[in-house]
Amino acid sequence: MGERLYDEDTLNKSATVFTALSNVSRLRIFLMLSETDRPLHIKAVARQLKLDYGTIYRHVEILEKANLIKIYEVGRSRVLTPKSVDVIKQFVEQAKKIKEE
Repeated sequence: MGERLYDEDTLNKSATVFTALSNVSRLRIFLMLSETDRPLHIKAVARQLKLDYGTIYRHVEILEKANLIKIYEVGRSRVLTPKSVDVIKQFVEQAKKIKEE
C-alpha cells in the first residue's frame, strides 16, 4: 500500500473536531458564538437555545476539548468565544453542498 496521506495525530485531532461538531446542539452553540462580535455568557446561550445550563456546559466542554471555543472565567461567570470561525463556517457550507448532491 502507498504512503499515508495523514499521520495518526492529524487523524485523531480531526476525529475530535468532527465528533464535537456532529451534535446539532454543539453545532448551534458554535455557530451562535461565531455570529456575534463579543463573547457570550453560557447562561445567555442556554436561554437562547432553550436548554438548561448543565446541558449547555457539557456541550461547551466538548467544544473546548476540540479546541473550537475558549471558556473564560469572568468573576463567577463563564463566557465563551469561538476559535477557527472561518474554517468551520466553510466546512458547514461544504457539508451543505455535499448533502445536496
